[in-house]
Amino acid sequence: MTLPLILASSSPFRRMLMENAGLHFQAIAANIDERAIEAPLEHNGASPDAVALVLAKAKAKEVSDRFPDSLVIGSDQTMSLGAQVFHKPKTMADAENHLKALSAQTHRLNSAIALARNGDIIWEHVSHAHLTMRTLSADFIHRHLNRVGDKALSSVGAYQLEGEGIQLFSKIDGDYFTIVGLPMVPLLEKLRELGAIDG
Repeated sequence: MTLPLILASSSPFRRMLMENAGLHFQAIAANIDERAIEAPLEHNGASPDAVALVLAKAKAKEVSDRFPDSLVIGSDQTMSLGAQVFHKPKTMADAENHLKALSAQTHRLNSAIALARNGDIIWEHVSHAHLTMRTLSADFIHRHLNRVGDKALSSVGAYQLEGEGIQLFSKIDGDYFTIVGLPMVPLLEKLRELGAIDG
């Protein structure tokens, strides 16, 4: 008997990726304080990969503890420019500063997944994408943010690649799923291996 699948996320984008892949699952957000988990990791110099993975595992484990007879998918994504880790902008001024910092630079998205069963992490994975922004003038950044509005505050890089954010880039290396925040190809491979989906 296959275990029920749960996506430990409230993200509409991650849910859409799972639905588009034909998976039958429930979406149940994890009850964790992400900033409280992140802060000591960053203080101790944890890598962006490690931060994403710890958060993905924390989400999967918290939901798995509540639903032990399910297979729970936890995911998280960090964004890094060299050693600097970016967080979601809180204000439009933050979003403007993000885009100024990323202009003419290549940043990395680090997308982690963890699978939990009976409160135990049984698999983990991190995928990367490298995105190069074109040179953006201050005036263009201002006009762009006026057009996209509060959407800029909903993602760590202050852009949505699936929307007008695509106009900010000159080069993208990495798959769409990693960029959106749920690396589907390795996830599906592992779910088939576990007999959780039709293989």
